[in-house]
Amino acid sequence: MTVSSKRRSSPAFAKAGEDRQAGPGPVAEEDRDADPASVARAIVLRQLTASPKSRLQLERKLAERNVPEDVAAAVLDRFEEVRLVDDAEFADMWVRSRSQSRRLAKGALRRELADKGIDGDTADSALEQLSDEEEEAAARHLVERKLRPGTDLSDRAERDKTTRRLASMLARKGYQPSQAFRIVAEVLDAGAGGAAAAEHTYEDHADASAHWE
Repeated sequence: MTVSSKRRSSPAFAKAGEDRQAGPGPVAEEDRDADPASVARAIVLRQLTASPKSRLQLERKLAERNVPEDVAAAVLDRFEEVRLVDDAEFADMWVRSRSQSRRLAKGALRRELADKGIDGDTADSALEQLSDEEEEAAARHLVERKLRPGTDLSDRAERDKTTRRLASMLARKGYQPSQAFRIVAEVLDAGAGGAAAAEHTYEDHADASAHWE
């Protein structure tokens, strides 16, 4: 079989047509001199079939496959025209999914969106669907779930240690330090049954929160 015949029979060559469904697997090395636009379309279709992607994510994938920048831009422009690539829709989906599955706060979600090439205005619009009340409810759920059974909240040292651990966990989820310490204190207070203890713990850790900013 000649090299030309191998190319015509390869999976990547067969899947590179604009209107064909792209199957799994990378584009074969032997097809790298095939029509760049067709190969680029096949790559984009495979990526979108696996999961929604932002334009920047697709640009990075095309660059990894050595697709020329001008070809990648033209192909992605066309995908945007037909709404198969839509950063606003992607951002909305990302916020809904990550806020529910990972209980991330707006700060963490904003950083993730920026890493995927979503501009500030588009991110702001997507984040509007997550209310402050929902964000705090998610934080309380996390604290309650991560609070170890049998923790002696009447013991000052153990309570302080638990507070720092849980507040750090919320910080990693994107919650602001003051918000994290307040929510933790309120949840621990509900568990211990003492409002005074919660207020005392929150005041003790107010200065410590400055180190996170």
